[in-house]
Amino acid sequence: MGILTYSMHISLDGFIEEPNGSIDFSAPDDEIHRIANQQAQDTAVFLFGRGLYEMMEEFWTDPERADGGDTEAQFARVYTETPRVVFSDTLDSVPDGCRLVRSADSHAEVERLKADTDGTLSVGGAQLAASLVDLIDVIDPFVVPTMLGGGKPFYPPGHQLSLTLDEHRILPVSGWMYLRYSVSR
Repeated sequence: MGILTYSMHISLDGFIEEPNGSIDFSAPDDEIHRIANQQAQDTAVFLFGRGLYEMMEEFWTDPERADGGDTEAQFARVYTETPRVVFSDTLDSVPDGCRLVRSADSHAEVERLKADTDGTLSVGGAQLAASLVDLIDVIDPFVVPTMLGGGKPFYPPGHQLSLTLDEHRILPVSGWMYLRYSVSR
């Protein structure tokens, strides 16, 4: 059975986007990217809402991108080799390597994927994660040492979860923290 994880870069006050929609505050350095690369290599399927999917496809579908060096190129290669499921009611099609599922079917589809997949299913996007909160097994944010004071929250409002800390790392170069929690049911 698959394990559903929810991981994104978040500000110390819990936001994944600035009030203007920018995610520039969370650009990772090589230290963070190496951890993200390992997570991507361990992922069997990426699950995205439309917004994050479009940003990821725009930025990561060229495995030869050299502007970020070898670490980013490695992530791009792993990203494009990993199956991606996009949950959207507004997209009409997605490219090879991706599959489109209507949002109304997201819960049933993720239940099916969890049952049929050995390995990690990685959900990205706050709105999609909020709709799947009862299926999430692991929450593992990267905490960026900055306060945004507002924006799009990482944690879905109105949900209570009991969590058990499984791992934590303080990354000395960047000052970021990596946290991994199991959801207790």
